[in-house]
Amino acid sequence: MGRVLLLNATFEPLQLVSERRAVVLLLAGRAEPIATSENPPVCRSSSVVVEIPTIVRLHDVVRIPQRHRTPPLTRRSLLLRDGHKCAYCLGYADTIDHVIPRSRGGRHEWTNVVAACRRHNMQKGDRLLEEIGWRMQFEPRVPEGPWWRWRHLADPDPSWADFLPRAS
Repeated sequence: MGRVLLLNATFEPLQLVSERRAVVLLLAGRAEPIATSENPPVCRSSSVVVEIPTIVRLHDVVRIPQRHRTPPLTRRSLLLRDGHKCAYCLGYADTIDHVIPRSRGGRHEWTNVVAACRRHNMQKGDRLLEEIGWRMQFEPRVPEGPWWRWRHLADPDPSWADFLPRAS
C-alpha cells in the first residue's frame, strides 16, 4: 500500500493516509482527487474501478487548533527529530537515551531524551555526561509548530511539492 497526501479543504496538508483510506474518502463523497500519477494504481470491486490519486482534498474544513500542541514523545518521533543521528558521535542512531537518567530523577520529556547509537548508549549507562567527560553534538529541544513532521519525510512524491511547506 502506498501513501496519499490528504489536504484540508483550504489546501493545507493534514496527513498521509493509506491508498485504501483515500479510496474510502472518495467513494463516501468526503474528498476529491487533486493529482494522479501517470500510471495510477487502481482499486477494483465487482462494479467500480477507482484510480488511486496521489493527493486528495477534503470537501469540508477540518479545524486545526490555533495553539500548536507539543507532539507526543515516541521512539519514532524522537529518531525523526534527531535525523537518526547519535547525539554523542553523529553516527547512525537506533536507540534513545535519557541525558539525565531516569534512575537519577531525569524525566521522559523532549528536552531530556536524545537519539543514540547502541555503542554510546551502552557506554553511558546511567551516568551523567559530566561524570564521563562527554558532550552532546546538539541540544535536545521540543519540535516546533505543526509542520515538524513534514521536515523528515523520506521519498516524498514529486506531485506533493506544491502542497508541503517550503521549510521541509
